[in-house]
Order: sequence, then C-alpha cells, then structure tokens
Amino acid sequence: MKFTDSPVIELPVGDARLSLQQDNGSMHVGTSVWPCSLVLVKFLDRWSRPDPARRPTNPYADLLDFRGKRAVELGTGCGAAGMGLYLLGLADIVLTDIAPVMPALRHNLRRNKPVLRKTLKTSVLYWNNRDQIRSLNPPFDIVVATDVVYIEETVGHLVEAMAALVKSDGLVLLGYQLRSPEADKLFWELCEELFVKEKVRHEDLHPEYAYEEADVFILRKKKDKDKDREDEL
Repeated sequence: MKFTDSPVIELPVGDARLSLQQDNGSMHVGTSVWPCSLVLVKFLDRWSRPDPARRPTNPYADLLDFRGKRAVELGTGCGAAGMGLYLLGLADIVLTDIAPVMPALRHNLRRNKPVLRKTLKTSVLYWNNRDQIRSLNPPFDIVVATDVVYIEETVGHLVEAMAALVKSDGLVLLGYQLRSPEADKLFWELCEELFVKEKVRHEDLHPEYAYEEADVFILRKKKDKDKDREDEL
C-alpha cells in the first residue's frame, strides 16, 4: 500500500482525488492520516465499481447502497474516511472528533471543498459525553470508525458510543489495526457482548491498499442484546 509520512496524502476515490494535509509532529494522533482510513475507503471504492469479467456478482452491493442512509464517523481525524465515503455516495454524514483535532479536520474540509462541492457537517464528540451523543440525533444507519482502538481507558466509552449511535438494524464500518494488546483484548470482549462481527476477506480489499496489518470489519447489533441504548441516553 502506498503510505508515507509526507505532509500531504493523495487519495483517489472514484473519479475524484482527495488531498489530505497531516501533521505527524502534533501531540494529537488525530492530526495524522492513519492507514486504516485509506484501507476502508479503497475497499469500498473497489466494490463500488467491481470488474464483472472477474466476478459477476457483487457481495458488497447491499453494503454500498447508501441511499437514504444517515451516518456518523467517530474519531474522524483528518477526514479521509468520512470524505471518501461521502464521495462514494454516503451523502448524509456527520464527522466527529475531540475539540483539539477540529482545526485539522476543518482545514482539510476547506482544502477539499472543490472536490466535495460542499462543506460536510462536523461536531465535537467525546465518547463519554451523553449530551453530545444525544445532540447528534441518533440512531444512525451507519457508524464509521477507523484506527480508534489504541488506549485501553477509552475502549469502554467507544463501544458504548457505537452502540448508542447505531440503529438496531444498522452497522458499524470499522477499519482496524492492533495498536495495543490490552485495548484490543478489551475492545473485542465488549464488542462480543453487543455485536456480531464479520471480517472482510483480505483478498477483497483494494490490492494497492491491502495494508498487511489492517483489516475491515462489519459489526451488527445482536438482536437479543439490543437494549434500546438510545433510550438510555
């Protein structure tokens, strides 16, 4: 996969090209473009226009049917995943992150406005802040999250936020790389209680963006474990 510490990352999506400025010297991890955001976008980009000669049916056709869907992204960072999904047809999406990361996100939204042709919605969100979660007007059809599991102390808040934000019949699109063994273990233990996990086959990722340590997961709420978390907020 083409990935670099360059201050600018170029990401082709469909017939467009995003230009993402990053600051790897910042104290906030959200000001860097992390690989999983690119892996997720390019996986969806690949299957948004499959090669009928190689595979006549598209196993991800339903996943890519974004018509009438509402989405929210957690830990948006520089905006690669959210902007990429918008270009692939997920038009109703709000991009969220903590306050210190917002300047970098808004800078990249302005930088790519000629490509996006609009300014996407943003909102400050701390995963343990129920008032901020309520203000987003959940539930959403799709929750997007990439490279968000790296600190054990935040994992519980992340999983609760995902569960509170996604519809009972919705899904979480997760770009994932193991960053901390402790956070990884806790994250999947908590997810096991609430979600059914589907791992995208590595060969289905975009061949030029199949980062060997990155995966894409699709999480859906367990029917018997859905306690209407939206009502608890």
